[in-house]
Amino acid sequence: MVKRTAIVIGATGFTGQILVKQLCESEEYVAVSVIARRSLTYMHAKLDVKIRELDKLEENDLEIADDLFCCLGTTMKKAKSKVNFEKVDLEYPLRIASLAKKRGIPNFHIISAAGSNKKSPFFYSRVKGRMEQGLIDLKLPHLSIFRPSLLTGERAEFRLGERLAEGVFQLINPILIGPSRGLRAIKGEQLAFAMYHYAISGSRHHVRIYKSIDIQNARAIEEKEERPIPREELFDWSKRKNIFVEPEKLDE
Repeated sequence: MVKRTAIVIGATGFTGQILVKQLCESEEYVAVSVIARRSLTYMHAKLDVKIRELDKLEENDLEIADDLFCCLGTTMKKAKSKVNFEKVDLEYPLRIASLAKKRGIPNFHIISAAGSNKKSPFFYSRVKGRMEQGLIDLKLPHLSIFRPSLLTGERAEFRLGERLAEGVFQLINPILIGPSRGLRAIKGEQLAFAMYHYAISGSRHHVRIYKSIDIQNARAIEEKEERPIPREELFDWSKRKNIFVEPEKLDE
């Protein structure tokens, strides 16, 4: 198995923290580099943390890696202005992606949002849409965009609106089935797992957009790949191929 290396930017955020642990604890990755404005409380032998200001980030600050995961994102409450919001959710991702392309990093993975549209009447969705279009225009070797619906889980900061929304989704998630399943709220752990999963086993299209339903399905795909052999198939040799050595190869 070819081992991979990764860079995570936005590792102190809600999903980023979970993703860093997922990558460090996986067998597929041998090294994980984090670029952050402050130290992490999490420590691991595979983990290297660089303290940098994103305004001053340069090409040489990025290690040579297989994957760069961008988990940046803020809120209007924290940003305090539309200008600051755009800096974090639009300008930084485009700058980082441009540096990654120059550095020769082949795979760029980023968190966007459901409903992203550069022509949306809503500021948040419009900024996310502009960010996505800007990344596509950069013509990166491989771009993976993740569009989750409402993210749920324990955050470091209290967000009243999201807590209320989480309560609503806890009630309606079970009844969102069939075509409506893509509207379900998603746990931060599931988004982090999906980013990790599709990084190592997803398609290598130039641009791939993973919608909320794709993010939900990631664990189901993983479990299917590791499905144990059913008892009734255990001794049905016609269903178990490639387990015997061909006679002519025994003499090689």
